[in-house]
Amino acid sequence: MKNLALIRETEVETAAGLNILTGETGAGKSLLMGSVGLAMGERANRELFGDAKEDVLIELTFDAIPPAAARLLEEHAVSAEDELILTRKITAGGRNVCRVNAETVSVSFLKELTAHLIQIHGQREHEVLRDKRRHLTFLDAFCKKELGEKPKQTEAAYHRYMEAVRTLREAGTDEEERIRELHFLAFEVGEIEDAHLVPGEEEELEAQFRMMSHAQKIIGALSACLELTGGNQTSAAEQTGRAIREIREIITYDERLSVLYDQLSEIEALLSDFNQDCSAHLSEMEFGEDVFYEVENRLNTIHRLQSKYGNSIEEILAEKEKKQERIEQLENFGAYLEKLEQDVSDAKKELDHLCGEMTKIRKKAATQFSAVMEQSLRELNFSQVVFQTEITETEGYTSAGTDEVRFLISTNPGEEVRPLDLVASGGELSRIMLAFRTILADSDEVQTLIFDEIDSGISGRTAQKVAEKMRETARCHQVICITHLPQIAAMADQHFLIEKTIKEDKTQTEVTTLSYEQEIHELARMLGGAKITDAALKNAVEMKEMAKESDE
Repeated sequence: MKNLALIRETEVETAAGLNILTGETGAGKSLLMGSVGLAMGERANRELFGDAKEDVLIELTFDAIPPAAARLLEEHAVSAEDELILTRKITAGGRNVCRVNAETVSVSFLKELTAHLIQIHGQREHEVLRDKRRHLTFLDAFCKKELGEKPKQTEAAYHRYMEAVRTLREAGTDEEERIRELHFLAFEVGEIEDAHLVPGEEEELEAQFRMMSHAQKIIGALSACLELTGGNQTSAAEQTGRAIREIREIITYDERLSVLYDQLSEIEALLSDFNQDCSAHLSEMEFGEDVFYEVENRLNTIHRLQSKYGNSIEEILAEKEKKQERIEQLENFGAYLEKLEQDVSDAKKELDHLCGEMTKIRKKAATQFSAVMEQSLRELNFSQVVFQTEITETEGYTSAGTDEVRFLISTNPGEEVRPLDLVASGGELSRIMLAFRTILADSDEVQTLIFDEIDSGISGRTAQKVAEKMRETARCHQVICITHLPQIAAMADQHFLIEKTIKEDKTQTEVTTLSYEQEIHELARMLGGAKITDAALKNAVEMKEMAKESDE
């Protein structure tokens, strides 16, 4: 990162496993996450740029490329082997320059690519669980391998069905309106046919009209050219002829003069050809006013039709074909309606089949998902949790099928399961979201997960459980976590401290990789506040040792 608000220039080299970032409130943790978001193609927030006097530069380097990202790079002909470097520069003037391995790409491509590389889970993300419409998205993410291409196919089939229904509905006109439309279409087709349009004629007519409109000027200029090049004794042709005769008389005295003689002869021939062509062009300029008006009227006819049916003769003729097809439909209206009804029936049949397949997969996955979620939630200190995935049928078709998914939960013994979006508290939702993300991460190719203070609202034994879950997730993913909880920070494979410093009378944010002793000191600060006591240091050492033992 370079020139990003309070960050002058810094480099953070994260490790495999669990990377922890801690620091005082306001030290710049959100700034760090903002920089990652920028490198992923998110919209630039001007608050991140400070005075914006210098170019901002953010660079992300990956030493592993997931298959989905590799396929995308190949599709866009972007070379990548063992390393992937994403760079985004935002100039002081606001211009964006995005590069992938030194090749310039668009911001939209950067977004698409980084979606396969990083997932960021923020502080308020768990609030999406309160939106029951999002529950289907979580279930589909869980069984996306089983679903395969069916979601895309279903969405496409849904749009085809809706278009077929719309076309049939709009076709249902009464007899009087149909006759009116037929007459109007016949008039329009007749108007186009009467013009006898020929593709390409407009360009020829425009050239003729331009020539005729400037005929006097053309004739005057050509006449002057003839006068200068071949019309009298002082013309270029006459003077060239005299020069040839002079050379011819002395050529026998110097053989080298034959070259000059040949050059003059060629000039004489060119002047002769020019004068003949010029005279021929002048003769073509003789035309009557009736010819000029005929060309002008023809152009007016074409331009009038263009204003009604298309910008070119080709477009006008294409529009005529559409109108003729519509005339045929209206003249054979019964057969046309039957075809539209068949189109709707075929589209509905295809959509029903895909929706049925999706429902079958989702119902099977729902049972598995509920069981896995219960296990994951117990590991997060929901000791008596019951989690269910309810699938009901929607009233009509949607682009995602005909399934409505809602998660139900009971966190206390003897308590009936109720909708998750109605009963869970903020702290509970944070843990539930963590459970979701860790489960889905196991079935996702994305290798780097970033958790931005998702531990809000939890403490004590629950915090310890969350820390253990985070450590477990880090065994198969690179996890980067910003936290205020010492229980989570103690689990770090690598610990970074974000803090503000003053250099040259300027406040700057710096990121420091902590040694073991520095980790203990930071944990003690998190445990005891501003004053670090021996008891806090001892507790920090114990927490670190316990984290090490749990890993073994």
